[in-house]
Amino acid sequence: MSIFKPYCFYPKETIERLANDILMQMQKTQNFAPRWPIDATTVADFLDLGVVWECIEPDEEGAIAARILPQQRLIEINEQILEKPPGFIESTIAHEIGHWVLHINQDEADGTVKQLQLNLENAEQTASDVEEPFVCRGAIANTKIASIEWQAQYFASCLLMPRCILEDKRQGRDLTKWSHLYKIRDELGVSISNLTNRLQEFGWIYIPKGTREIYAGKDAANGQQRLFG
Repeated sequence: MSIFKPYCFYPKETIERLANDILMQMQKTQNFAPRWPIDATTVADFLDLGVVWECIEPDEEGAIAARILPQQRLIEINEQILEKPPGFIESTIAHEIGHWVLHINQDEADGTVKQLQLNLENAEQTASDVEEPFVCRGAIANTKIASIEWQAQYFASCLLMPRCILEDKRQGRDLTKWSHLYKIRDELGVSISNLTNRLQEFGWIYIPKGTREIYAGKDAANGQQRLFG
């Protein structure tokens, strides 16, 4: 059996439930109760995943944003993204956790560790020399891989911005005002684009493409267009 799961379609509800399950497990574990803004490396630590920053050179297919070494339970993040805003960094780590949960056969990965160690005992190789990594890239042409990347990113949004937390943060705020959205962004430690995408998923706001106009949902936007159309 492969360490990498075969392609599978995950409904949004399933991805959200898996992310919430991890947060609920953390809530029940001493020293791991999540607080916002949540530190994605704490989630990785809870799942017994290491996170390191490395200079990852591009390969023949192009730049590599991050990769997972399943047999080492290790997430490697390209250190070049350290130049990005903190919200982007948290999202990248949470994204890789999404791949671990959704796309890695964890039992198979754990089961091969001992064999890998035995194979390396008398060899001059390291684990990374013989292990096939799960690679993440920026630009993706392959439709199936693009779907896998979307799944991981949706998982990241669910992990960093659970609905219950957003319900609390929206109280007393006008989500159609950018100033209020930026305050929520700062309180959650996410990027403004990830926040607005998440709010639009819930139908709480609607931002027409190519504009900065914010409406209280698509119905409000359509009503405005009919009024002035």
